[in-house]
Amino acid sequence: MAFAPMGPEPSFFDALDRHRASLLAMVKRGAGETPAGATRVASRFEDSVGLQVIPQCTTRKIKSNSPKSFKKFALILKILSMIYKLIQSNTYATKRDIYYTDSQLFGTQAAVDSIVDDISCMLKVPRRSLHVLSTSKGLIAGNLRYMEEDGTRVQCTCSASATAVPSNIQGMQNLMTDAKFLLIVEKDATFQRLLDDNFCSRVSPCIMVTGKGVPDLNTRLLVKRLWDTFHIPVFTLVDADPYGIEIMCIYKYGSMSMSFEAHNLTVPTIRWLGLLPSDIKRLHIPKESLIPLTKRDQMKLDSILRRPYITYQPCWKKEMEIMADSKMKAEIQALTFLSSDYLSRVYLPNKLRFGGWI
Repeated sequence: MAFAPMGPEPSFFDALDRHRASLLAMVKRGAGETPAGATRVASRFEDSVGLQVIPQCTTRKIKSNSPKSFKKFALILKILSMIYKLIQSNTYATKRDIYYTDSQLFGTQAAVDSIVDDISCMLKVPRRSLHVLSTSKGLIAGNLRYMEEDGTRVQCTCSASATAVPSNIQGMQNLMTDAKFLLIVEKDATFQRLLDDNFCSRVSPCIMVTGKGVPDLNTRLLVKRLWDTFHIPVFTLVDADPYGIEIMCIYKYGSMSMSFEAHNLTVPTIRWLGLLPSDIKRLHIPKESLIPLTKRDQMKLDSILRRPYITYQPCWKKEMEIMADSKMKAEIQALTFLSSDYLSRVYLPNKLRFGGWI
């Protein structure tokens, strides 16, 4: 069943339709994003998947008779026994649930998180196969409906009250959308502002997602599921700063900590829609609205520029070099200098209509 059209005239989506056609052709070829003349880098990076564990990776041994590791060995056995019971009873638990079964024993939530990831990596299975789920923090809005595993029907809307990202992404069934694109928004405040400005309805049909900063596992799984199911263009809206770029890279190429599950999490076809460092000069954003790069920012930027996947993204590299040369960064909110609704009324619609992504 189709959704009722609400958005702009059909010609608005011409650039998006052409972009989607090129993505579909790439999917059909089974190609990655290696530009002409580039060579593969001998590293943990695979251009069609993202960051991955290499066969020769360093491993650690946890021994029951070693004073340095016997406690962790015991905790691994404890969590393995809990996972066994979950699988036997066909029930699920969150990492938070596991921690609170014996918080004094585990000490911290981080200890549980680390062990669950280690077990998943060791057994070479996704976390869902362990019947351990993550608590979702992300939100989704727009042109999407689906049915949850328990039969609950969910219809996302463009209203101010967004839908929480489900905790069981694999359990989502009967996904339906007419969306022309998916927009990942870095920050919850920007996401809410776009909803308040009616942006989602104004450029409907579309889907918007936010992971509220560094994305949780379920938000990443959702973005991957939507790409795999519908093959619609996916764009990111992040701050023009090193940490916004880092978050975008996590969605696109993955993270080192979850590299063993990259094929379930990454969407290498993601494009950077904004805020681009070059936009700051192009739109004449005043220096008073910008923020100087800190030493920590500069270190993060240098780190990203050295990563193997930047070889495959010369336009991204150029934008980051603009930032490095100016020694300034900008939040998305800097666009309010032009007008309070410039982001939703002018900036994003023009980017989408005229193909202003890289």
